[in-house]
Amino acid sequence: MDFENFFQDLSSLEVISKDSKKMSVKLKGIPLQYANALRRICLNGVPVFAVDTVDIIENSSVLPDEGLAHRLGLIPLKTDLSRFNEPSKCECQSETGCSNCRVMLVLDSGESDVTRTIFTSDLSSEDDTVKPISDKIPIVHLAPGQKIKLECYARLGRGLEHAKWNSSNISTLTDTEKEGESTLTVESTGALDPEQIIISGINEVNEKLGEFKEMIGQLSE
Repeated sequence: MDFENFFQDLSSLEVISKDSKKMSVKLKGIPLQYANALRRICLNGVPVFAVDTVDIIENSSVLPDEGLAHRLGLIPLKTDLSRFNEPSKCECQSETGCSNCRVMLVLDSGESDVTRTIFTSDLSSEDDTVKPISDKIPIVHLAPGQKIKLECYARLGRGLEHAKWNSSNISTLTDTEKEGESTLTVESTGALDPEQIIISGINEVNEKLGEFKEMIGQLSE
């Protein structure tokens, strides 16, 4: 079976269950190697946003700068793939990026005379479509008199580069009782809807197969 034709009509894909975070689909008559390729891409091959660079202006908390930057990088960010480019595919071709491939988020805690927790609700994004998936993720505790002020920059990336860019928490493939059928289950980190992950994964596999066929064609010439 031609993998690309399978995805053109979607006749071999059946939705079993679906909600805002998790989706299971049945793959019918798809060779195992193709189904597994889709599983792996759904896990770490679909681009999502994550904080990649942090400029710390002031940090008087007990958490060191590198620890703070690490926490910010692991916060899942809502992603809009239709509006932004991956840095390597952006026309700007700039190391610092542009408005089409980078989004700035700012955190300025100010000073307080009480102990408090800084949450993701304190992060302000320059683009409302790219922001933490929840306002309730704790970042750091501040004692009286402590403060944090920073700017961070998020970009699209893939989990193959770093786990913070994984689009899924889990992506599993299980056999069914019928021969030639398997079930793909994808649980999103919240950056993308699970349906978006699967559709983007399909497109990624088709693109890679096209590139592979082209390479084989060039070798045979």
